[in-house]
Amino acid sequence: MRGTENKQDKLFSYVSQENRIPQNHPMRKLRELIDPILQKMSPQFDQMYAEEGRPLIPPEYLLRASLVQVLYSIRSERLLMEELDYNLLFRWFVGLSMDDAVWDHSVFSKNRDRLLDADIAKQFLEHVVALARERKLLSDEHFTVDGTLIEAWAGQKSFVKKDAPPPRQNGGDPGNPTIDFHGEKRTNDTHQSTTDPEARLYKKSTGKESKLSFLGHVVMDNRHGLVVGTSYTEANGTAERTAGRTMMKKVKGKRKSRLTLGVDKNYDTADFVHEMRGLNITPHAAQNTKRQGGSTLDERTTRHPGYEISQRKRKLVEEIFGWLKTIGPMRKIKYKGLALGGWIFTFSNAVYNLIRIRNIIAPT
Repeated sequence: MRGTENKQDKLFSYVSQENRIPQNHPMRKLRELIDPILQKMSPQFDQMYAEEGRPLIPPEYLLRASLVQVLYSIRSERLLMEELDYNLLFRWFVGLSMDDAVWDHSVFSKNRDRLLDADIAKQFLEHVVALARERKLLSDEHFTVDGTLIEAWAGQKSFVKKDAPPPRQNGGDPGNPTIDFHGEKRTNDTHQSTTDPEARLYKKSTGKESKLSFLGHVVMDNRHGLVVGTSYTEANGTAERTAGRTMMKKVKGKRKSRLTLGVDKNYDTADFVHEMRGLNITPHAAQNTKRQGGSTLDERTTRHPGYEISQRKRKLVEEIFGWLKTIGPMRKIKYKGLALGGWIFTFSNAVYNLIRIRNIIAPT
């Protein structure tokens, strides 16, 4: 017998959101991991808001919605709000009921700026790392440091001489002027992007094209490839080593035991190796034998089995960068400036850790 199409809406629904989400859905385990973290951060949230006035979007909602945006590769806040309006899974994960109105995208962005001012992304990552430590997923002895080039949301045409008048336009589209910069010598000392002034013209290696970029850096624990520290800096030739020193000093902290650090050839310099050894950290750098003077490491370091293990384990960091640039928003970051870009970079690494932890403790 053919069923009949019912075009009349029901007045009531007797099935809750909770019952509509499958018990084995991977987002359930993620929610179980993130909720205790947000509860621990509640005192920090309290300090961000006045005791009186109009209630704003709860910070727990902001962070859960931001996690959904990173995890599902939603490219803008406008689209995120659209998804939240009709996607039952996203509503359940964020904490919205079926009857709750979704916020305007600009209201959401302004409320999230409050989290930026409070450096919540950094604290959130620290809580995620603490969770991994509680689950005994970290070695706390063997680490990897590396950096990746992150293209800025700025075109080559925006890179003009500092304090110079706007370039003359010879007709055409005023929003996309025809500018001929071929043959012009352009450097970060004399030129600056009008779209993102903090972006720097940089190329990762010889033969690659120069792009307006930033550099994102991570410290990875070698046991399960989890991120334990991040940094987001201007793109220049020494930024990776400078960020590596800063992050490893923080990782070392009050630890008295000797640590090992796996790094690529870019870190095989006398000053970096000397400073790491001064911190009681053994640098397991890939040897740069093509540089004048050769590698700073000799067989006293490279002969040990731990060196080979570090070199093998450090390649896990490419999985992090790959995830950040394919699933996450870091292939070409649309958030301008070091502060906001750094917030998104740190938060995205925290999301990566949560996914990794979930997969380790509850593999599908």
